[in-house]
Amino acid sequence: MKQERPSKAIKVGGFSHIHQVQIGGNNPIVIQTMWKDRLSTKNLQDEAEKIEALRVLGCDLLRFAVPDIDAAQTLGQLSEMVSMPLVADIHFDYKIALRCMDYPIAKIRINPGNIGSSEKTKIVLEKAADKNIPIRIGVNAGSLPQDLRSQVEAGLSTADALTQAALREISIFKDFGFKNYLVSMKASTIADTISANKKLSEETDAPLHVGVTEAGPLIAGVSRNTAALLTLLTEGIGDTIRVSLSDSMESEIIAAREIISAAAQMAPDNSRLKRAGVNIVSCPRCGRAGFDTHGFTNRWTRKLYAIDRDLSVAIMGCEVNGPIEAKHADLGITGAGDKVLIFKHGEVIRTITTDQADAAFEEELGKL
Repeated sequence: MKQERPSKAIKVGGFSHIHQVQIGGNNPIVIQTMWKDRLSTKNLQDEAEKIEALRVLGCDLLRFAVPDIDAAQTLGQLSEMVSMPLVADIHFDYKIALRCMDYPIAKIRINPGNIGSSEKTKIVLEKAADKNIPIRIGVNAGSLPQDLRSQVEAGLSTADALTQAALREISIFKDFGFKNYLVSMKASTIADTISANKKLSEETDAPLHVGVTEAGPLIAGVSRNTAALLTLLTEGIGDTIRVSLSDSMESEIIAAREIISAAAQMAPDNSRLKRAGVNIVSCPRCGRAGFDTHGFTNRWTRKLYAIDRDLSVAIMGCEVNGPIEAKHADLGITGAGDKVLIFKHGEVIRTITTDQADAAFEEELGKL
């Protein structure tokens, strides 16, 4: 099994007040998500606070759809208020990309296939080079060039079409002498996502942004992304990921963290897959349940994922799979009847009532 794919490293952000993220090379896999709503200048302070919460949860990079100049200016204002690198996602109008680069926006995503003529692409690249802003070449199965769409209808595989489209755009960037780029090829099927990225990884050393697009609601989307991303990441393919879900940004970030963690277990020699954080083990619940594991887990999930330490936390349902089965846990909680037990490494340290559970758990967590 191939463990490492040599790719060049690019720097995103790092100017003014913006944190720097390095994508590719020997750097850890970068997690990103995409803002779900249209920005409004009326709520920018609220949005800035929400972005900080996403950063604490594990998001490294945040992308925004920028459909017009007004949106570009609003995103520009927001970029001056936060430390997380923000990415502008541009389609159709190259002037929007140019306007975004007047602000401390850390990266631009364009689909050269729909941005217009090569001359317009050149203008964007010249300004990006001057500002030292990287560009993501984004190729989607749904927006392939017309000639490649016709070839797909005639029998060319979608994976081959995606790869050819990406190589065309890379060639344009090379012709203009622009080297500060990464590439994504997005498809809505697992097989096409895996195949396209494997093919492209053999043709370029550009960092790759990987994920299944339009993957569906929470359960379906996590399942499809896991199938594709585990295959790619364990073979050393992929430098930044987004788990696309018809769900919250927080769910996308948590799913990405868990996929990287699973890949690290499957490819333990790949240092790029290691990431600090809490490992939550929770009981699925059954008729023996003496403790509301579902409710407690829902209340605590985001708080636990916001802890930047290697900890194991167990939320167990009854005496069968309580302290003994979860004796590996740094901290655990379970219950029976009206009593709740808090334990560390299998040893019960507190016995409390159900109404005291959250406060006692928080107190013990703070002692770790």
